[in-house]
Amino acid sequence: MLELQSQALQSITIALHHISVAGSSRLDMLEPVCLHNGRTPTYRLKSVQLLGPRALQVVQVCHSIGDTVLLACKPLQTMHIFTLLPMHRRFFLGTWNMSGFLNENRPIRTLRETLDRLQETYCGNIGYEYMHIPDRDRCNWLRERIETPELVPFSREKKMHTLDRLAWSDMFETFLANKYTAAKRFGLEGCETLIPGMKAMIDKITDMECNSVVIGMPHRGRLNVLANVVRKPMAQIFSEFSGKKLKGPEGEYTGSGDVKYHLGTSYNRPTSSGKMVHLSLMANPSHLEAVNPLVLGKTRAKQFYSDDNERTHHAAVLLHGDGAFSGQGIVYETLDLCGLLDYTVGGTIHLVVNNQVAFTTDPKESRSSPYCTDVAKALNVPIFHVNADSVESVVRVCELAAEWRQRWKTDVVVDLVCYRKYGHNEIDEPMFTQPLMYKAIRQHKAAHQRYVEQLLAEGSLDKAQVRTIHDRIQELLNQEYEAGRDYRPSAKDWLASHWQGFMSPAQLSRIRNTGVKADVLKSVGHAITALPDGFTAHRQIKKVYEQRRAMIESGEEVDWATSEALAFATLLSEGNHVRLSGQDVERGTFSHRHAVLHDQNTGAKYIPLANVFPGQKPYQFTVCNSSLSEYGVLGFELGYSMENPNSLVLWEAQFGDFANTAQVIFDQFVSSGEAKWLRQSGLVCLLPHGYDGQGPEHSSARLERYLQMSDENPYEMPQIDQREWFAGSHLGTQTQNVNWQIVNCTTPANYFHVLRRQIHRQFRKPLIVMSPKNLLRHPKCKSPLYEFDDIPDDQGIVGVRFKRLIMDDTGLMPKSRAPRPEQEPGYKRVVFCTGKVFYELHAERERQGKQNDIAIVRIEQLVPFPFDLVCREIYRYPNAELLWCQEEPMNMGAYFHMQPRLESCMRAEGRSTNGRIPFAGRPPSASPATGYAAVHAQEQSKLTHEALDLDYNTPWASRGTA
Repeated sequence: MLELQSQALQSITIALHHISVAGSSRLDMLEPVCLHNGRTPTYRLKSVQLLGPRALQVVQVCHSIGDTVLLACKPLQTMHIFTLLPMHRRFFLGTWNMSGFLNENRPIRTLRETLDRLQETYCGNIGYEYMHIPDRDRCNWLRERIETPELVPFSREKKMHTLDRLAWSDMFETFLANKYTAAKRFGLEGCETLIPGMKAMIDKITDMECNSVVIGMPHRGRLNVLANVVRKPMAQIFSEFSGKKLKGPEGEYTGSGDVKYHLGTSYNRPTSSGKMVHLSLMANPSHLEAVNPLVLGKTRAKQFYSDDNERTHHAAVLLHGDGAFSGQGIVYETLDLCGLLDYTVGGTIHLVVNNQVAFTTDPKESRSSPYCTDVAKALNVPIFHVNADSVESVVRVCELAAEWRQRWKTDVVVDLVCYRKYGHNEIDEPMFTQPLMYKAIRQHKAAHQRYVEQLLAEGSLDKAQVRTIHDRIQELLNQEYEAGRDYRPSAKDWLASHWQGFMSPAQLSRIRNTGVKADVLKSVGHAITALPDGFTAHRQIKKVYEQRRAMIESGEEVDWATSEALAFATLLSEGNHVRLSGQDVERGTFSHRHAVLHDQNTGAKYIPLANVFPGQKPYQFTVCNSSLSEYGVLGFELGYSMENPNSLVLWEAQFGDFANTAQVIFDQFVSSGEAKWLRQSGLVCLLPHGYDGQGPEHSSARLERYLQMSDENPYEMPQIDQREWFAGSHLGTQTQNVNWQIVNCTTPANYFHVLRRQIHRQFRKPLIVMSPKNLLRHPKCKSPLYEFDDIPDDQGIVGVRFKRLIMDDTGLMPKSRAPRPEQEPGYKRVVFCTGKVFYELHAERERQGKQNDIAIVRIEQLVPFPFDLVCREIYRYPNAELLWCQEEPMNMGAYFHMQPRLESCMRAEGRSTNGRIPFAGRPPSASPATGYAAVHAQEQSKLTHEALDLDYNTPWASRGTA
């Protein structure tokens, strides 16, 4: 007698599932081959793809036909041999520590009994994929819940509740379709059961101690989820269909807005059991799946701030389309974060709205795998496929997904196999590309109708009860529609409770100083340069920390890495959270940071910044090497930064130009999120930038791209209040009105202050930093410790802050920072520049002895532009011509950003301009930099010499256009 081993029985399950999904029960799948034993007919499978590669294992039951069953014996490499066996044959199954029906103390069963039980479990409305999970306990946990003799039936109360939710889902879409016939709304028709499924899932997860759910989803079904799951006021949704900009309270910032099916909201709502849960649906653009990592980042931040170390009380839910889940790379980048210590959120519930078509593309043309969810198998998570026409099956599987997440703290995928009643949107014609599918869809009953008929047939309710439910819903929809005509939003919900007291761009925020008392600097400096007793650091790292300690002790020559550590340490000592993430950030790409030390004997780790003061909260300082992802990790950190303003969240690119793989996050979220969705973020992006002869991919952070996305008007000078000049409040809301800040610091002290400025203000703006490479160890790029303290070094200045512009260090000294300083008419040229090229210009000027002819002024903050300070420098040098010098090619870097702004300042100072600021730099180029070190050196020398050559004027003079 053939004995089926455990693996064989698992294979039976897989094969049955594959046949169930394929929907084939025909013998034409097989072709006869030679009979080997003369008694049992033998067949070969025509196409292995009918079962899929997972189905070809040791012994597999493929399908039963009458009183016989088709068995697949372990095949040869090219042969797939099948035999027909009688159904009454008995087999020893055994248990082998397996749960489910194998654990029912009946080790011997007929093949018919075995198949009947497996078919009941795996060939119904739900298909379970979990055999790829290499964990017996988790598989057994699932078997205990799905291989039951009979499922627990829905009570009459639960059926009525489910019907009510399904009716709301269906009737909401119908109502919108009737009222707004020509509007795009990306409705949920064809997958209306998503709403009762999501609500049941939220009920279940809330019953299991979760009190907050962060949701991310695409545009299809978004309005329905907003209205029926998150409970955004329907009157507001209806008012948004008018397309008119909603008027808020007087003087409130309303931004530029976005289409209604991109908007998010948050709401506290009760569950069916009476518990309260906070739901947040994050706003997102049309870029499918882009919001995924933001949802995880926000969830992780919620867990940190509430000390949810077990990741039980805050959960993430992501909705996907079938084409996007298999096609968008960000899906895998996000999935890959699930098991990483510093990025995990304790499992995400994924709901795939599987239309079986992506826009106009059929599945066979949009993916190479059998199922759209196969990418999730790489993570050893369960995948539940469910027929979305069966609302009770959808509810069951969503509740099971919630239980899995809370029990095992890993991801879980629910594949809702449904359809899309209309085209990609309601005014799209799907018959152009899928005529047969849409002929079938037009004849197909909606899930709501099916469920009503089911309940009527089984006697769970009568027609009068159904009519009562429908009439109540219709009446409420009409009431909300009428209220939407005059809807006026109250105070915006754009800032959560953590953000109360923070200012919008329409509200003036006072300037705060960023200097730190000298004794505090010394104290934290000693803490972050001390190594514990018995810790064996690498000898070179030990020397680095000894040098840092000497910097603190002497107060001289503080380098870049130490200034960064001081900024972090002082913010931590003030009670703030600091999180730094990115590829290789623990050591630093350029081996400069060394934030995590490794004992050379034991491998133990020590993080000095996690030990700044006694009682420091675990992970109050977090530094973590990320996966090799820019798109996903940057999105994660952005979401993290949006949860609480009292945190400095930084993402560092390995090299600045690698950030272009995350361009979607910069374009759709970082640069425009506040204007579109009224959501602030103080995220800091460190993008290493500088021309050092390292070639095209390791030189430029593409500064020009970030400058171009800035929303500052170059021809509009800010209003300046001279009375507030020395206190720093003279520019009003200039910084608050721009979409982000861009800096290119040249001193460690200025870097220290710009990081602290992110926290010491009453609003939040993203900060893009062109961070240095060779300045990390440049002998001239050092700052004395007194530049970090709270005592001003300049006469008349109140407080110590970030310097948006650094004046020349020659001529009349000390330089006045007054708006109208003493003039220096002897200078013939002022070279404006930004970044490390300053040090090369400074050295060459000194070599040529032109300190009294040419001034070099550093623009440290490029956005918002320091109009006031540039005007001051133009006034200071009344006889000097202006020239812009940069390392980048003319068509890159800051030149075209600076030119109109410098001209605006010249006009404001009564200086004539011909519309072209003289330029010294590399000529226009398709590639950011040369790949030849010798050519780089020649180009660098040429541009510095041109900048300092008083006979050099414009690069276009030779073309006759001067």
